Amino acid sequence: MFEKKRLKKELSLFHVYAIATGTTLSAGFFLLPGIAAAEAGQALPLVYIIAVIPLIPAMLSIIELATAIPRAGGVYYFLDRTMGPMIGTIGGIGTWLALVLKVAFALIGMGAYVHLFFPKVEIIPFAIITAFILGLFGLFGAKRSGHLQIFLVSFLLIFLLIFVTGGVPQIDKSHFQNFFSSGWGSILSAAGLVYISYVGVTNIASLSEEVKDPERNLPLGIFLAIGTAVVIYTFGTAVMVGVLPIDKLMGNFTPVASAGEVLFGKFGVIALSIAAMIAFISVANGGTLAASRYPLALSRDHLIPGIFQKLSRWGTPFLAIFSTVAIIVLILLFLDPTKIAKLASAFQLMVFSFICLAVIIIRESKIEAYDPGFKSPLYPWLHLLGIILPYILIYQMGILPLLFSLGLILLGGLWYWYYARKKVVRSGAIYHLFERLGRSRFDGLDIEMRGILKEKGLRESDPFDEIVIRSHVIDYHEKDEFNNAVRNASEWISQFVEERPQQIEKQFLDGTRMGATPVTHGIALPHLRLSGLEQAEMVLVRGRNGIHIKYKDPMKDLEHEEEAEVNAIFFLVSPQKDPTQHLRILAQIAGRVEEGGFAHEWQDAKDDQEIKEALLHEDRSLSLIIDRETASKDFIGKALKEVKIPDDCLVAILRRAGQTIVPKGNTIIEEGDRITIIGAPKGMTDFKKKFGGIY
Repeated sequence: MFEKKRLKKELSLFHVYAIATGTTLSAGFFLLPGIAAAEAGQALPLVYIIAVIPLIPAMLSIIELATAIPRAGGVYYFLDRTMGPMIGTIGGIGTWLALVLKVAFALIGMGAYVHLFFPKVEIIPFAIITAFILGLFGLFGAKRSGHLQIFLVSFLLIFLLIFVTGGVPQIDKSHFQNFFSSGWGSILSAAGLVYISYVGVTNIASLSEEVKDPERNLPLGIFLAIGTAVVIYTFGTAVMVGVLPIDKLMGNFTPVASAGEVLFGKFGVIALSIAAMIAFISVANGGTLAASRYPLALSRDHLIPGIFQKLSRWGTPFLAIFSTVAIIVLILLFLDPTKIAKLASAFQLMVFSFICLAVIIIRESKIEAYDPGFKSPLYPWLHLLGIILPYILIYQMGILPLLFSLGLILLGGLWYWYYARKKVVRSGAIYHLFERLGRSRFDGLDIEMRGILKEKGLRESDPFDEIVIRSHVIDYHEKDEFNNAVRNASEWISQFVEERPQQIEKQFLDGTRMGATPVTHGIALPHLRLSGLEQAEMVLVRGRNGIHIKYKDPMKDLEHEEEAEVNAIFFLVSPQKDPTQHLRILAQIAGRVEEGGFAHEWQDAKDDQEIKEALLHEDRSLSLIIDRETASKDFIGKALKEVKIPDDCLVAILRRAGQTIVPKGNTIIEEGDRITIIGAPKGMTDFKKKFGGIY
């Protein structure tokens, strides 16, 4: 068995933007405008505006799924976890091959431009060498490939900005006369042709596991990338129409170079040909990086041999990268990617339809741990539109793309049936939907998503620190029973709701008997969501000599009762209205207690304040003893409101002479006081730098 190691989170917002932008601006700008103009005529800029509309439902759906379950493999992972492993296998293998074809096509396109300047250079060998170089970049980590992408996209955008800003003032408005002369039928047909120009923006989803702060950086990066693409396509094609006679633009395979020659002479041809090469290599780099994550994800789930999930010393899936590059090379050697790459577009459209359906399925499954940082709007109407639109475009493409897509579906289906079917015991969110209709469910998916919640951590709006600070502490010095802790905790919690202590106690005990109370690492986490509760509350129970608990483990036979001795019990109660925040707080507690130093801090805590501090994460809290011999001497004799601390931090607890004091603005700080400060990580870091060595 191979251990499922997670990939390093190395990609910043700029990386996300560069990869998404770089996989979008290539053939769609440097090749297709001339072909689309043959159908749409002067309405070419409108064609590119219309073309992005069908992508919007799928793009928003992918962003939602990627912020909820950021895992390598993107589209494969989303389909597998929503519709089950058979659809996941078909989507994963098909999307992988479709991406590989597009990378091979981009390499051929780049080689063709090189051949223009260096006629003796053979296109295929050059493309193969480039594929190996890009594979090596990917081997050393997504961050290095991301750096290459930033470099390429930065230069590409500079060239395109010069083209647009230099071209707009020279537009001949008379070229736009008879704007709609081609008719709406031709305009819509041309929009279907150039639609594929935008789909590369979604490839970043397969790298979501490697993105820092995916809930922020994925949506923002993709929105910025699609915005950039729309602006470049619209104004760039307007320049092409505005400076070239329409008969010279129609059918032109180098429209940007032709327009550049009009604008800047021979220099324009050379500069924009270089831009075209940069665009194609950018697509190839981003596509290779994205495609290589599909074998990794499929391997993790036993749908292809486990060897593909092995990681290199740089934390990259080297066999997945090598296999991706190898297939690119085979396509370059034995097939003509310029003829078959477009066929793969139909399969991608079909996958986009499935992705919109996936959002509907997972939302209707009501899995509480499904917690996207971005929710696609206009649910479910936008998603229903996203299910239908791709098939309209596929119909316009003709029979060959449809047959190619059906071939990929057959290939994935046969692979699943004969290789993977007996290796997986997993179902998707659709079974949770069936459970609502009285059929079945797969609890493993809920458990997996709870694990993802723990990895993602808290959101800025989650009041975890405040909950810990105002929590009630019960400290048992002698060995005791879990039932006694439940009784005491329920008594305290009852002051916040209309329910009697006995009712709350019964709910905690019933949950423990049914397997709803996690017990691990010497801690227990009984939790409830109560109606009428205004905000989340918590009771911290420490058992210095252990607390005996009987419980049922949902991962084992629920008929069998387990027994354990725990040293910590965290009773969490939350309002009914926000189940995902409840789960994030549970996940935060679980993550904290698994950290190496927690057990010692918890057991060594001398008082209630230190017990609470043990649960607070070190990057969000600071304990400071006021002493004349340290930098904190300036606090002595001042009211709290006079003390300068970062705006996003506050003094939460003050301990004086063995007593805990609720700090207020006019509380005077005395020497020997111990104060606990909580706040955002950045503010706490600044504060710790100022008071280093005394906390």
